[in-house]
Amino acid sequence: MNREGSMAMKNKGWMVIAFLLAAAPGFAQRAAGASGGSARPFAAQSASSQSPAAPEVDRDDNTSDMDQDAQDQEQEKRDREQEARDREQEKRDREQEARDREEEKRDREQERLDRQSELYENGREALDEDRYDRAENKFDQLAQLNGPQTDAALYWKAYAENRLGKKDTALATIAEFKRRFPQSRWQRDLGALEIEVRQSSGQPVHPEAQPDDELRMLAIRGLMNSDPERAMPLLGKVLEGSAASPKEKSQALFILAQSGSPQGREIVGKIARGQSNPDLQMKAIQYLAMFGGSESRKTLAEVYAASSDPGVKRAILRSYMIGGDREHLFEAAKNEKDDGLKREAIRQLGLVHAQNELQQLYRTDNSSAVRRELLQAFFLSGDAPKLLEVAQNDKDPELRRTAIRNLGLIHSDDSAKALQTIYSKETDRGVKEEVLNSYFLQNNAGAIVAIARGEKDPELKKVAVSKLSIMHSKEATDYLMEILQKN
Repeated sequence: MNREGSMAMKNKGWMVIAFLLAAAPGFAQRAAGASGGSARPFAAQSASSQSPAAPEVDRDDNTSDMDQDAQDQEQEKRDREQEARDREQEKRDREQEARDREEEKRDREQERLDRQSELYENGREALDEDRYDRAENKFDQLAQLNGPQTDAALYWKAYAENRLGKKDTALATIAEFKRRFPQSRWQRDLGALEIEVRQSSGQPVHPEAQPDDELRMLAIRGLMNSDPERAMPLLGKVLEGSAASPKEKSQALFILAQSGSPQGREIVGKIARGQSNPDLQMKAIQYLAMFGGSESRKTLAEVYAASSDPGVKRAILRSYMIGGDREHLFEAAKNEKDDGLKREAIRQLGLVHAQNELQQLYRTDNSSAVRRELLQAFFLSGDAPKLLEVAQNDKDPELRRTAIRNLGLIHSDDSAKALQTIYSKETDRGVKEEVLNSYFLQNNAGAIVAIARGEKDPELKKVAVSKLSIMHSKEATDYLMEILQKN
C-alpha cells in the first residue's frame, strides 16, 4: 500500500473515532435513562406501598375538625339561648321596674291622702274636745294642702275661729270659701254659720259657758225611748241647725239609725243620699251598714248607683264589708268601671272571706292588674289552696310570682311545703327567686339552706346565700361558716 493509501486509511479511522465520540453523550443519556427507568418504577412502587396511610391521617384530621365545629355550633347555640334568656329577664325587670314606679306613685299619692285624712280627723277630734285653737290649726294646715277636703277644712276653720271669738278672721275664711267653692255641698252649712257669726257679739265663746251638749243628747235619747214622736223633731232640729256641734250632730244621727224606726231610717237615708254636708253623709252611710237590714242595704245600693263621688262610693263599699254584704260587693267587683273602686270592692270581698266569689272573678276577668288584686284578696281571705294553684299553673310568670309572694305571707307549714314543691318543679329563674323571697319573708332559713346546698345554678345559689347573710338565724350562720371553711 502506497503512502497515499495509508494516509486515507488513517483518516477514515479518525473519522470513525470522532463519530463514536459524538455519539457517546446520547448513549450515556440512554444508559442513564435506562437506569432511571428502572428506578422510577421502584419509587412508584414504594410510594404505592405507603399510600393507604395518608388518607387515614386525613380522615382523622377531618373528623377532629368536624367534632370541633359541632362543639362550636353547640356553644354558639347555648350562648344565643342564654342571650335570649337574658333579654327576656331584662324585659321582665324593666316591666317590674315600671310596675314598681307606678306602685311608688300610688303609694306617694296614698300617703298624701292619708296625711290629709289624718289632719281632718285630728281637727274633728279637737272640735269634739272643745279645743278650738288646735282645731283651727289643723284645718288651716289641711286647707293649705289644697286637697279634696279643702272646702270642708275652710268651713271647720271658720267654725273654730267663730268659737274662739275671732269674728273678722271667721268672716274672712267664709269669704275665701265662697270665692273658691261656690258649688260646694257645704254652702248650706256655711250660710247658716255666716249668719251666726254676723249676729254674734264677737266676744270669745268659752267652752264652759256653752250648754252641755252631752246632757242634752242623753235627754233626747231617753225621750226617743219613751216618746219617739216628740224626740224626732228635736233630732231633726239638731241635724239641720248650725248651733249644734259636729259631735252632737253625729250623736243625733246615731240615735236615729239605732232606733230602727221607719221615720228614723228615712231621715238617715236622706242624709246618706247627700241632703246634708259630706261629713254627715259619710256617718249616715256608716250607720246604715251598722244598724240596717235589707232596706238599709237597698238604700246604700241606690246611693252607690246614683253617686258620681268616688269617696262616697268607697265609703259604701266599706259599709258593705261591715254589714257582710257579699252580694253587692260582688256586683261592684264585676261591673265597676273605675279601677280604684273595682280594686276596693275586691279587697273588701277578701276581708269578708268571699272565696267563691273571688275565684269566680279570677276565672272570668283576664286583666293582669285585676288578677293581681284578686291574689291579694285570696291572701286576705286565707285561700292558700287557690294561691298554690295559681303559683303552679298560671301561664303568666308575673302572676305566679305574685301568688308565691302572698303564699310567703302565710306563715304555716303547708305554705312552706307548697313553696318547696313549686321550687323543685319550676324552670323560670324569676319565679324561683320569688320562692326564695317568700322563704325570707317567713324567716325560714332552713328551707333556704336546703336550696343553697342543692342548687346547681350559681346565680340562684348566690341569691340564696345573700338572703342567708342578713338573716339572724343559727342555721344561716352555720351554713355561712361552712362555706368559709370550704374556701
